[in-house]
Amino acid sequence: MIKADAGRGSGITLDKLRFAYPGGSAMDFDLAIAPSDIVAVMGPSGSGKSTLLSLIAGFEIPASGHILIGGRDVSGLSPHRRPVSMVFQENNLFAHLSVAQNVGLGRSPALKLSEEDRAAVSEALTRTGLAGKENRLPQALSGGERQRVALARVLIRKRPVLLMDEPFASLGPALRDEMLDLIATLHAEQRMTVLMATHDPRDAEQLCRTMVFVEEGRISATGTTAAFIAGQASDAFNRYIGTRRETK
Repeated sequence: MIKADAGRGSGITLDKLRFAYPGGSAMDFDLAIAPSDIVAVMGPSGSGKSTLLSLIAGFEIPASGHILIGGRDVSGLSPHRRPVSMVFQENNLFAHLSVAQNVGLGRSPALKLSEEDRAAVSEALTRTGLAGKENRLPQALSGGERQRVALARVLIRKRPVLLMDEPFASLGPALRDEMLDLIATLHAEQRMTVLMATHDPRDAEQLCRTMVFVEEGRISATGTTAAFIAGQASDAFNRYIGTRRETK
C-alpha cells in the first residue's frame, strides 16, 4: 500500500490517459500538477471534469495510459489504496451514522477506533466548527454542516491529494465563501494537492492558483487562474466564462 505523506501534497501526472463510457466518445487526458498546487477544473457540463477526478480517485478505470501520484504509478490500485481523499457535492455521508461516526470512517471503515483515533475525530470536529454535534445524524444538519463533516473526514485522513467535485454547488454565497476559506486553511496546514471541479469562476479565483479547462473530453488549456479570469486564455474558455465574468 502507498503511504500518504501528511506533510505535503503529491504531484499528479496523467500520461496518455484514455477512457470511454460504453457507447461514448473517447476521452484523452494528459496533465501534470505540481505538488501542493490548488487547481480549478472548469468546463461545460459533460466535458469530462467529473470523469477526470474519478479516474484519479480510482472510481473509473482507464483503457490505457498511466496515473502517477507522487511519482508512483497508481493506475492499478483500488480507490481505498490510493493516497487520495474525495469530497462530492452530495457529501457522501451515511444517513444512519452519527456525525462522529461519519468522520471516524476516515480512520477505519469498520469504525474500530482507538483512543488516538477518537481524539483525532474530536479535534477535527472542533476544527471544523462541529463540536457539540457529534451525535447528530446528517439529516439534522444544514447543508453547510454536512460539508463540514465531509471536510472533517478529510482532515483526519491526511491524504496528500484532495479531489472535490463541485462540493459547494448547492450552497449559498455566504456558505460557499465560508467553505472555501476552510479549504484554504486546511491546505495551508497540510499542503495537500487540491483539484476542485467547479462551474463558478469566483470559486476558482478565491481559492485556486492554477486553472485546467476541459472540453469534449480533453484538457484544452492550462495556466494561472489569474490569467484565465483576465481573459488571457483560449477562445473556448472566454466564451464559456463570458456571462459569468460580466455578472461577477
